Amino acid sequence: MPATDAKTKPRWERRKDARPQELLAAALDLFVERGYASTRLDEVAARAGVSKGTLYLYFENKEELFKAVVRENMVPPLADAEELIARFDGHSSDLLRQCIHDWWKKIGATRLSGISKLMMAESGNFPDVARFYHEEVVSRGEALIRHIIERGMALDEFRAVDAATATRVVVAPVLMLMMWQHSMHSCHLDPVEPTAFLDCLVDLLTRGFEPPASRTS
Repeated sequence: MPATDAKTKPRWERRKDARPQELLAAALDLFVERGYASTRLDEVAARAGVSKGTLYLYFENKEELFKAVVRENMVPPLADAEELIARFDGHSSDLLRQCIHDWWKKIGATRLSGISKLMMAESGNFPDVARFYHEEVVSRGEALIRHIIERGMALDEFRAVDAATATRVVVAPVLMLMMWQHSMHSCHLDPVEPTAFLDCLVDLLTRGFEPPASRTS
């Protein structure tokens, strides 16, 4: 008999090394759809086409599964941004623009933005998960933005500002846009065009960062 095409095989007949990825994909969908508290491991297993026992072969509990989802999907874009910053040799305004747009393309415009919404809504009820997310995603992302701001000041491309406060001013509108995608946008109220929003944000930020004319003359 001819070999059955891999795409038509039942999931339980596929290679075992494909199962973790299928479980992570199913978990991401359910975490975004239902939130952390309401996501059940048996439902994750069912959506991935495996038994609950199989899920436990790879992930000890829901918290470990959530951590794996974050590490698999949200941490790599941060590593990409760190690499970009390390090798970038242009103006800091251009670097800021590229990092913000890259983050939107890889996170904000995808289902992954639902993880940010989940954390904002449920972090108070799950402090260990919130601590993990802050260490792996939030603090690392803020460090990237702060590095760009400090780079701009060191090169006299940006005026002197409080880098820590300015970092949060940069991050907050991007978070708002992600939340909008999962709230008002879903209700078809006052749609926001993300690219135009981000271009306007970067323009306002970089003009605000511009050094006084006496420093650039």
